[in-house]
Amino acid sequence: MLFKIAFKNLLGARLRTFLNVFVTSISFFMIIFMTGMYDGMRQHAKQVTIDTEIAGGAYWHPMYDPMDPIIFEDSHSILPQEIDALVKRKKAVPILVSQAAIYPNGRIMPVIMKGIDPNQNILNMPTKILGESMDVNIPVLIGKGMANIIKLDVGDAFTIRWLDSGGTYDADEGTIVKIMDTENFKLDMGHIWIPIEKAQKMLVMENEVTYVAYEKGLEKIHSPGDWIHRDVDYLIQDIEAAIEADKPGNQIMFAILLSLAAMGIFNAQVLSIFKRGKEIGTLMALGMTRSKVVRLFTIEGGINAVLASALTAFPFGIIFWWTAKHGIPMPMDYTEMGFMIAKQLIPIYSLGLIITTTIVVFTIVIIVSYLPSRRIAKMKPTDALRGKNVA
Repeated sequence: MLFKIAFKNLLGARLRTFLNVFVTSISFFMIIFMTGMYDGMRQHAKQVTIDTEIAGGAYWHPMYDPMDPIIFEDSHSILPQEIDALVKRKKAVPILVSQAAIYPNGRIMPVIMKGIDPNQNILNMPTKILGESMDVNIPVLIGKGMANIIKLDVGDAFTIRWLDSGGTYDADEGTIVKIMDTENFKLDMGHIWIPIEKAQKMLVMENEVTYVAYEKGLEKIHSPGDWIHRDVDYLIQDIEAAIEADKPGNQIMFAILLSLAAMGIFNAQVLSIFKRGKEIGTLMALGMTRSKVVRLFTIEGGINAVLASALTAFPFGIIFWWTAKHGIPMPMDYTEMGFMIAKQLIPIYSLGLIITTTIVVFTIVIIVSYLPSRRIAKMKPTDALRGKNVA
């Protein structure tokens, strides 16, 4: 009975009902859309890092710290037996890290020089070209961002200077054999990649390695010596920290959207109580209790939320489907700015996200529908029939 009356009242309100439903559905849509964008960005950054840099995890030399280039010259040794066995079985890829300087077009630029096995298939990098370029002295693989900075292209040569294990500076000519288009800026900016055997020979570090990345699905080995095991969770903690730092701004946006929806419903309910005084008085005079009248107005707010959900499902549901399938084109390439954001970002709209957002919106709408309805409990039927409202 109350539901039918509430539904007829909403149909009678027409424009006011439509505006309330539309504002609520916009908030509904934006919350799900923005959260889906954040989840898509986080998942993409994790996946790119895992595919191109981490794979299943890594074993580090005990002195290795990727954030401290000063100690790179001490962060290398011959692999422990069990880790070396993984490398020989092609289950892990060894990488030798060192500092270097390059001289493109007469300029000097400090870089991190990394030697990697050209025949590896653990990391998603085009390293095979390094093994196929036998006609150049030092074949070099760089990223697209690095190529833009040094203003060089495939086939261009430049001088590389390094410090070997004996403390002697040496230099030779390197030639760019491949420019990779990677979304992982940590493999691109300030990095040059060369064959690991060439790097070991240049640095006089025969068979020595800084770290190895092993393929997905392998269990942690029992005797890595003094080398340190780093799992995927540890290696992506910088990405997690960046996302956590951005959450407060995201939450403020959600609060604003929810406030707009709540304000619209609240104002509509207050206006209804003042405009429909005679209707309320008539209902109370006919025997409807104050609590039922309060429930009637609260149900109207709940129906608003249901209609907003339906409007969110269609036509906004089409937008969710389209963006989840085809992605959202980004206006620029963010990799040069240090962000792992896809050029075509795919939002992730999980079932948990939709259910949680629905519950939150429904709860807020019901609350803001109930609060102004409490005024009805103070009204006398005779005053309501004469058009007098509670202040």
